[in-house]
Amino acid sequence: MSSDCSGVPERGVGGRNWILGVLTSIYLVNFIDRQILAILLPQVKAEFDLSDTFLGLLVGPTFAFFYATMGLPLALLADRVNRRKLIAVSLALFSAMTIACGLVVQFWQLAVARVLTGVGEAGTGPASQTMITDLFPAERRGRAQAIYATGANLGVLVAFAAGGVIAQTWGWRVAFIAAGLPGLLLTVLLLTTVRDPQRGAHDQAAAQDEAPPLGAVLRQLWQSRAFRYTALGACSTCFTSYALGSFFPSFLARSHAMSTADIGITMALIMGACGGLATYAAGHFADRFGRNDQRWYSYIPAIAALAPLPVAPICFLAQDTGIALAAAIIPLSLTAAFIGPTITITQRLVPLRSRATAVATLILIDNIVGLGLGPQFVGIASDLWKPSFGEDSLRYAMLAAMGGSAVSVFGFVMAARHLRGDIAARESVAHKPASNG
Repeated sequence: MSSDCSGVPERGVGGRNWILGVLTSIYLVNFIDRQILAILLPQVKAEFDLSDTFLGLLVGPTFAFFYATMGLPLALLADRVNRRKLIAVSLALFSAMTIACGLVVQFWQLAVARVLTGVGEAGTGPASQTMITDLFPAERRGRAQAIYATGANLGVLVAFAAGGVIAQTWGWRVAFIAAGLPGLLLTVLLLTTVRDPQRGAHDQAAAQDEAPPLGAVLRQLWQSRAFRYTALGACSTCFTSYALGSFFPSFLARSHAMSTADIGITMALIMGACGGLATYAAGHFADRFGRNDQRWYSYIPAIAALAPLPVAPICFLAQDTGIALAAAIIPLSLTAAFIGPTITITQRLVPLRSRATAVATLILIDNIVGLGLGPQFVGIASDLWKPSFGEDSLRYAMLAAMGGSAVSVFGFVMAARHLRGDIAARESVAHKPASNG
């Protein structure tokens, strides 16, 4: 079977489309294990008698801090070692820890299991995203990264749909155990059918013999105004996205009296099905328009952040459930639309052997601000406003979290102003002939 310059065939088992499918499936189970807690929060809250502040802590900082901070050392490793093996170890760890979440008997044990779930998940993203970049030429990377990013939406679909039904029928512990099992099977599939592609095969500049140290990568990123504004836009989007994704099921249960199973199906259709289409479309149009103007890799996320703002008040303040759900389609379906374009931008701003580290840096910023602070902000605000608004306090807390989208629009628009110049500067350095001294 013929192969491209990466040494990987186009189709068939072990081909680049197969590898993309396996990595997307890993991202899918990553998000099942990450997001299933959101649909289980009402049951967890009742069993352990928790406030919204503690729920926000469990969904946000408990997971996010270790997921984000462990991402950097694991990404440095991914720039140096076999990425397939690193992903396999990480996948097996977070899958086992998700199963452990279903076996705990005390709240602190659940918190520890979530910490270790975050540590495991930290090792899969940057390594997978740099493998995808090495598999596809530049003009197809935005779409390929977007296909990978749809794993987040599909994971949310499964987590909410199956998790809601399982939790309502057999309880939240069984839902955690069921969520963890597919990852163990995927570990075997990854190790037996996937190999690590050649680094930089589709790039004109050759990869460095040695990956640069962390400090050098961070200096390069900080010197790029396009990256600084991209990071601002991405982390602000994550702030709103994780706030909505974590507490929207609780909002539907409290303010609209929906059952766990109905909430799961609703969230699956909006965030999973509609969201998957939106995430893919974002990468597709970024590649299509980006051929003529690279700034579209920033404009597309800016549009995705702007679109939810006019409908958010209707979504959270409407008393009618049908109106609220109809208005929720745009905010909830666009939560992952930024991923494909921003990952593509970030990897173009650094040398080949720095890509995993650069992606992990972006993920660190996104998750400390987004996953770490978004759900926690909503939990604290809901508790503070509960004396005034009762159970409806969650409405206003989530509406306030939409402020992150407004900041995101500014960040991505500003990133577009500097993107072409920063990419040109990076590529001119990469193609400069070495000095003979």
